[in-house]
Amino acid sequence: MKAIIILGDGMADEPLEELGGKTPIEYANTPYMDWAAFNGACGMLRTVPDGFEPGSDVANLSVLGYSPVDCYTGRGPLEAVSMGIDIADDEIAYRCNLVTIKNGVMDDFSAGHISGEEGAELIGFLNGALPGNLKAYPGVGYRNLLVLKGGRGAVTTPPHDIVGKEIASFMPDGYDGDILIDAMAVSARAFEEHPVNLQRITGGDKPATGIWPWSGGKKPALESFKEKYGVSGGMISAVDLLNGIAMLAGMEVITVPGATGFLDTDYMAKAKYALEALERLDFVYMHVEAPDEAGHLGSVEEKVRAIERLDEAIGMILENTDAIIGILPDHPTPIRLKTHTSSPVPFIIVGRGRDKCSCYSENEAAENGGFGLVEGDMFMKLLLGQAE
Repeated sequence: MKAIIILGDGMADEPLEELGGKTPIEYANTPYMDWAAFNGACGMLRTVPDGFEPGSDVANLSVLGYSPVDCYTGRGPLEAVSMGIDIADDEIAYRCNLVTIKNGVMDDFSAGHISGEEGAELIGFLNGALPGNLKAYPGVGYRNLLVLKGGRGAVTTPPHDIVGKEIASFMPDGYDGDILIDAMAVSARAFEEHPVNLQRITGGDKPATGIWPWSGGKKPALESFKEKYGVSGGMISAVDLLNGIAMLAGMEVITVPGATGFLDTDYMAKAKYALEALERLDFVYMHVEAPDEAGHLGSVEEKVRAIERLDEAIGMILENTDAIIGILPDHPTPIRLKTHTSSPVPFIIVGRGRDKCSCYSENEAAENGGFGLVEGDMFMKLLLGQAE
């Protein structure tokens, strides 16, 4: 039996006054998700173990059936794997955002969603100014990497958690803290008069005023997905983090033209490639970042639109496969907070029985979901019919 997970990153939310007390999922027009809930079975999934930050790294590991307690070392090294960067045993890899800081306040965690070409030019220039124990690597847009030789780790804060806040209270701390702070200062000086930023300012875009390193860790190891579950798997995502997890797990990474990791991603292309992949693979994980990005932006309109566009892609999949289908977010990204929370998320499984749910929503899955509350790393076993 084939299986697919369709994951709307950060899709879950809270009731919003501007939506008449409904969540974005409840408010959005989602006939295919509602059909799936009515014809399948729902539940709530706890994807973030106690003591862990509610990051997409931790949550997606859980959804894929890998307990973060056993295998998580940090987000940076997972992205390094996707970027083809071999992390030595004495190195720490940090996720490294290009950000916009204005008057000591985190104005934008993505430097106005700077392009990959602009980001690569800035990162390349920065490497000429960094000390020899540090090297920056360009990723996708604002998502880059900073590798520290001889590092031991630091206490850091994701920049998307502090938008609109003064950064002074959130600077890196711990063993590597001073080194990272110095690197941030170097980047600020290097970027100030860089042609990329001058052109962005002229065009009315936000400049990248510096780097923000966070979530560092040493090279991790994962059990092969094939060995763990006895099935072949593939990953569709425009985000290095997810592709890094897939590569560590020995899954096929499937590149989709038009997949951007932002609001303008090609939803239907992802669905098309997922269906094609299911012809040769047992399992496909289709990750869509857009709802999470809308949540970080605090845009109700964009989040509803992202959910509705994802629903259309789900419709294509429902109409063209008889695979077991799982539909869920990895974590909530509430509009009110503009960042992740660790609350359980609503899920649907089509093909593993039916319950009393009439539609898909946070409340409906909690009240009427036949699966009840499930621990994160059990979801994959439920989907594949391997739960005891």
